[in-house]
Amino acid sequence: MIDLHYWPTPNGKKVTIQLEEMGVEYNLVPCRIGQGDQFTDEFIAMNPNTRMPAMIDNDPECDGGPLSVFESGAIMIYLGEKFGQFYPRDPRSRHAINQWIMWQMANQGPKTGELGHFRRLPESEGNQSYAIRRFDDEVNRIYGVLNRRLYEAPYLAGNEYSIADMCCYPWAVDPESRGQDIGEFPHVARWLDELAARPAVQRGMDAGAQWSVGYGEMPPEERERIRKMLYNQRARPVPELPAF
Repeated sequence: MIDLHYWPTPNGKKVTIQLEEMGVEYNLVPCRIGQGDQFTDEFIAMNPNTRMPAMIDNDPECDGGPLSVFESGAIMIYLGEKFGQFYPRDPRSRHAINQWIMWQMANQGPKTGELGHFRRLPESEGNQSYAIRRFDDEVNRIYGVLNRRLYEAPYLAGNEYSIADMCCYPWAVDPESRGQDIGEFPHVARWLDELAARPAVQRGMDAGAQWSVGYGEMPPEERERIRKMLYNQRARPVPELPAF
């Protein structure tokens, strides 16, 4: 059984899409990022970076008991290797997939997330026009990268649907909410429509929807509490006693 410590954000949803596509039995464990579950000692033991998702494979194909993996891209590669689906064994295909997973982790996710961050900041934080323009341009560039690739091939890694598409999809949906005109990216639009019609993608995107609370729906004091907890984090001290 796979335990996925999860909250319904794009980084979580790309893993639930993969699990649904593979037909793997899994258990969702809520990681309530607005309440600080990711900062508990139990979660840090799984993911020292204090970010969800984190995964526990209770039946790994190796000795030593349950195996934990953090970082969504690493989780997806692990699952692709273990279950042998949407992640071909031949090196050419694997490296084509890997490079798009790394691109998503280093570019699409962080830059899109930063754009959302600066758009949400209250006026009391000062003029954010430069940051918004900077990341709006970068997100536009990223949609252009996707559009060019999907002009060249039906899927990101080539002719076959793979975990690369699952990884990038949740960060690409609803471009209008990110200030982008989908009419500028017709090949992305075709790909988004195709993936949105897949039942497993629909189930993966809906996973944990009952837990989600819209940021804009929260009272101002709750938004401020979450902002103080999540923004401007600095290094966490190590325990006083050595671990070894």
